[in-house]
Parts: sequence; C-alpha cells; structure tokens
Amino acid sequence: MNELDKISPATDDLNRDEVVATAAIETTDEAAQEAIAIEETEETAEQGDASVRNYHSMSREEMIETLKEILSSGNLEAHKEVAAIKQAYYSLVNREATARLEAHIEAGNTPETFSAEPDPYEGEIKQLLADFREKRAAYLEEKEEERRKNLEEKTRIIGELKAIVEDIDNINLHFPKFQELQAAFKGVGEVPPASDNDLWKSYNVTVEQFYDRLKMNKELRDLDFKKNLELKQALVEKARQLNDVTDVVEAFKRLQDLHDQWREIGPVAKELRDEIWNNFKEASTIINKRHQDFFQNRKNEEAENETAKIVLCEKVENIDYEPLRTFADWDAKTKEIIELQKTYKEIGFAPRKSNSQLFARFRKACDAFFTAKAEYFKKTKDEFKENLAKKEALCEKAEALLPRAEEKKAFEELQALQQEWRTIGVVRRKQGDEVWKRFCDAVDAFQSVRRKFLGAQRSAENENLKAKQAIVEKLRGISEESNRRDVIGEIRQLQDEWQQIGHVPFKHKESINNDYRAELKRLFSAFDSRETRTRMRRYEGEVKKMEGDKNSIGRERDRLLRSIESRENEIKTIQNNLGFFTVKSSAGNSMVKEFERKIEKIREEIAQIREKIALLDAQEK
Repeated sequence: MNELDKISPATDDLNRDEVVATAAIETTDEAAQEAIAIEETEETAEQGDASVRNYHSMSREEMIETLKEILSSGNLEAHKEVAAIKQAYYSLVNREATARLEAHIEAGNTPETFSAEPDPYEGEIKQLLADFREKRAAYLEEKEEERRKNLEEKTRIIGELKAIVEDIDNINLHFPKFQELQAAFKGVGEVPPASDNDLWKSYNVTVEQFYDRLKMNKELRDLDFKKNLELKQALVEKARQLNDVTDVVEAFKRLQDLHDQWREIGPVAKELRDEIWNNFKEASTIINKRHQDFFQNRKNEEAENETAKIVLCEKVENIDYEPLRTFADWDAKTKEIIELQKTYKEIGFAPRKSNSQLFARFRKACDAFFTAKAEYFKKTKDEFKENLAKKEALCEKAEALLPRAEEKKAFEELQALQQEWRTIGVVRRKQGDEVWKRFCDAVDAFQSVRRKFLGAQRSAENENLKAKQAIVEKLRGISEESNRRDVIGEIRQLQDEWQQIGHVPFKHKESINNDYRAELKRLFSAFDSRETRTRMRRYEGEVKKMEGDKNSIGRERDRLLRSIESRENEIKTIQNNLGFFTVKSSAGNSMVKEFERKIEKIREEIAQIREKIALLDAQEK
C-alpha cells in the first residue's frame, strides 16, 4: 500500500482537508506498517503477486471468512494473501470514512463536529491477523530449525559420499550405496540460504569425483551423461528465453528455479562440463544484470524521492505562523498545505529505511499546522462569543434607557454606551449585523422619544421666555421715585411669579436673568438709597444730641467699629468658603454669584457705617 493513501485527499473544502489529514490517516496507518513489515520479510511482495485474489471487491464478512479459511487450512505460506486482505480491509475503511465525512460536510455540518465511527469488524479482523502472525512466527521458527537439521543431515551425507569416493579400490562395489546416498541427499528439504550454494558446490564436486573415478560400464555412464546433458541444455534454453520476460523481478525468480533444477541434475561428460556451464552462466548473467540494473535504478529513484520528500517536510515545518492573523490568511496557507500533500502523494517510494520515517515526519508537520489552525479558530470563536456578549449587554442597557429618554443623564449614558461600543472587537458577520441592528434600533428609538420631548420642551421654554420678558417689562414700568411701601407688594408678587416660571431657552437664559436682576437692582438701589439718606438724617439728629457728651460719642464709635470688624470677618469667611467651592454646574455658579452679591452688600453696609463714624468724628471736634 502506498503510504500516501493515508494522507487525506485534497478537495476544495478546507475543513474536509483538515479532518482527512488527521482522522483518516490514523485509520490506515497500521495497515501501512503491516505492509512494510511483510515487504521486509519477502522482497518480492512489493512487486505484487499475480496469483493473489482481488480482495478489494470483497465485503468485510467475506474477508473475515477468507482469513478463517486460511487459518483453519494451516496454510502459513499464504502471508501474501493475508497482507492483501488487510490492505483491502483498511482501504475499505478509509474510503467509507472519507465518504461519511463528505456526507457530513454536505449536510451543512462543520468538520470539527465529525466523529469517526468505530468499525464493528475491526476487532475480529485484528484478532485473526494476530493469530496468523503468531502461527506464522512459530511456523517460520520451525522451518528455520528444520533447515538447520537438514543442513546437518546433508553435511553428514556428503561426508559419507566423500568417504566412498576416497575408497578407490572398492568404488564399484559402492555404486548402489552411492546412489542411495544421492537419493537421500535430494530427499532432504531446504537448508539455510547462506549455506545452500557451498553445500551444493561440495556435493557436486564429490559426485563428479565419484563418476570420474568410477570404473563402471562406459555405456551406462555415457547414457547418464547424455540424459543429464539434454536436461541441462533445456535449462540453458529456458534461461535464454527469460530475457524476453518484461517483468525483471519475475524473470529473476524463474532463473532461481532453473538454478535449483540445475543443481539437482547430475554431471555431463567431462569435456562438455565447462561449455554447458558457461552457456548457462552466460544466460544467467544477462538476467542477473537486468535485475541488478533494475534495483540500482530504483535505488537512485528512491534517493531522489527521499530528497524531494525532505524538501516538502521542511516546507511544512518552516511555516511562519506570525503573519496568519485572519481567516483568509489561514485559508490561503491551508490551500498551500493541500497542494504540498498532493505533491507528496505523487512522489514514489523513498528507501525503505527512511520511507516510513519521512511520512511520519510529514504527517506530524501537517498535523501541527492543522492543530494550530484549529486553536486559532477556537480562540477567535471565543473572542467572537465574548464580543457578542458584550454588545448584547450594551443593547440591553440602551433599550433600558428608553423610559428615561427625557433625562439629560440618560442621554449622556447613551453616548457613553456608543463610545464603549466602538472599543469592542468584531463578531461573526451574521451575528454582528443582527446585534448592530438591535443597538441602532435602541438608539433610534431613544433619539425619537428625546426629539419629541425636546421639541415640546423648547416650545414650553419659549413660552416661559415670553412670561419672564413680560415680568421684566412690568418691573421697568415701576418708577424709581415710587414709595417703597406702595410698590413692594407688586415687586414681591412679580418675584414669586418669576420663580414659578420654568426654564427658558439656554441661549436667552443669561440675558433675561441679567435684565431681571438689573431691574430689581435699579429699584432696590433707589429704595435703599432713599432709606439710607433718611437713616443718615435721623442718625445726624441723634449725633447732635450727643454734642458735648464725649463718653456717649466714644461708646457709639466703638460700637460702629466693632460692627465694621464683624462684617469684615463675615466677608473673610465667605471668601474662604468660596476658595473651597469647586462646583461647575449652573446651580453652583448661581450660588457663587449669590455669595458675591452678599459680599457687595456687606461692603456697602461697611461704607455706611464709616459715614456714621465720620459724623461722630466731626461732632467730637
């Protein structure tokens, strides 16, 4: 089995490539390893055997039944058939797994959700294969022991043959015994391959020596030589015909059979021995040379394949993951990996010692890439999920603000939500469109309610402005010469009405308030000025009463000075409090202005007290 069958077939579907590159590989890996093991046991297994049945057309049940038949028959030489059954089984499992994966993806599922189903027959198949391996191992061990014993037996027989050859005087008497020993030698089974040639060479030399020394009937010997010559000539012709066999390995196998037959044929006439052997050797050399060239070429080709596979392994191993920051980047790199897998599959076998290692290395590098890709996708999906949850939470907060759309604070909170939305990362496109529409709908609904509210508020504020302007006009209509008692009630009523009126448009707020305060200041300043003059006239009268009374003037002066000191301390307290006053709202600013007006009034009172002190000082002189 080509180990590349374990690499997932490349398709246009990205996720299918990932799954086949991992799950399907593991399904067939054991079969590939078993095939390699069998190739190491039998050199010709990798060339195929024409006698092996086409097990790929069988069902699982038929494969299992065939394995059982092989085991029950005790045919432990059927290792090629067993290997072919195993290859066919795992090939069938791999095809079905790929088909289920394709059906899974075509149904709209993702490759990550695919789970390979265990094959119910796998356990039985593995058990049968294990039984066969165990029995064959014992069988091979027995065969090896049998070959060793056969070697000992054949060596013993050759020893007896040599003893007969050395007894030259009685060699004719030993002819029947010699033939019995020959038959016994040929009847002994196989010996270890390493000893086979030397053993046959020793046997043939001994037999030739026997016939050379045998003083027997020349006609009998010549007849035997003639028969052997005809047989060997036939073998020479068959060896020459092998040059026409296109399958080099098959021709080499047949040549080995011919050599086995050659060794079993007795000698020919001494004068023909070298000639017939040279003819057979010449024909054999041609086949051997073809066989040697074939494997040398294949060795060179495998070396080139090894270099090409190493290059592909390095390409996958040296992938730089840093630039892969988007799905598109990973998809593009995945297509490159798929192309490299195709190229790897098209490359033939590397040398046996490195072929499996290279495939494991290449598969490990591919698995590392797809693992990194899966981790990236998982991490990105988690980020998408987290971002979606954050955006949905903002949607809920925005929707909850709708009942408070008239509040300025709610408007500020909505702006903060919009700003926070911009800081959250992306989500999947479909979900992103849905949650964005939901957020926009919540914002639009809030703005719609607020626009209606602000429209009504502006209308009310304009009416309030008109009302306040009317109050200002009424205040302007009051003369500064009016008696305070006569108009103070009207002024207080207008002040109450002013306080009852709501907000005005912001752009007119300061000007209308300034007009209002200016009119009040105008009236109260005029009233206070007249009252101050009146009080001063009264005080002048009281001071005249103190004329000549320095003690009374001194006490009054001290009282006035204490009053100034008290008011100056009050100013300092207010100013000190203003130093800690940090409110920047409109209400805070209004309070600051009120304090400033209070300070100004206290200073006016201090100025009036100083005028009184000046009257006292003038009276004292």
